Amino acid sequence: MPQESPIRELRLALTVENYDELVRFYRDVFGLPVIEAWDNPTGRGVILDAGRATLELLSVDQTELVDRVEVGAAGASGPVRLALEVADSEATAEALVAAGAERVGGPVVTPWRHRNVRLRAPDGMQITLFTVLDS
Repeated sequence: MPQESPIRELRLALTVENYDELVRFYRDVFGLPVIEAWDNPTGRGVILDAGRATLELLSVDQTELVDRVEVGAAGASGPVRLALEVADSEATAEALVAAGAERVGGPVVTPWRHRNVRLRAPDGMQITLFTVLDS
């Protein structure tokens, strides 16, 4: 039986210059439901439900392998890349590209049997959309 995590939620907090554009991108186009939002004189923010969170730590060698598989070249990722499991990585990628994302690679079927598409969001964040092909 897996050990229970002491963490209840992993929240990735991004500071963004183009707040309205990115709220529209992640909330409206991607479809992430709003958990909480605020707009007051000290600033605005929104917490979006992105499903179950995990923390994936990769060695430099493994990151280079993933970059070669998804994009065709090592060194494409920065130190942070979002990897999001979706029902249909190709269809989701098309919708996000239509809303301003840039396709960086894919779709590809990985050696670990996922269909992956790599995007760059309007804020520059690299996103891997993946669909698990075998259960």
